[in-house]
Amino acid sequence: MALLITDECINCDVCEPECPNNAISQGEEIYEIDPNRCTECVGHYDEPQCVEVCPVDCIPKDPEHEETEEQLMVKYEQLMAEEE
Repeated sequence: MALLITDECINCDVCEPECPNNAISQGEEIYEIDPNRCTECVGHYDEPQCVEVCPVDCIPKDPEHEETEEQLMVKYEQLMAEEE
């Protein structure tokens, strides 16, 4: 699953620089996560870094983008290949 940022977001700016896939960006009102770039940090870290630093606990799994750990790893590998 990709993650999503809920409207409880306080725009504190701590999650965006922590994302190794550049999946987080400022939306119209709150930060947003691009589900095509979010791997829940699979391939980079054991835990999603945005969740680790979020002070208001507003980054749950996105039920509209369910993925297995294997699918997240494939996405990670594709993102890394794009950067080469």
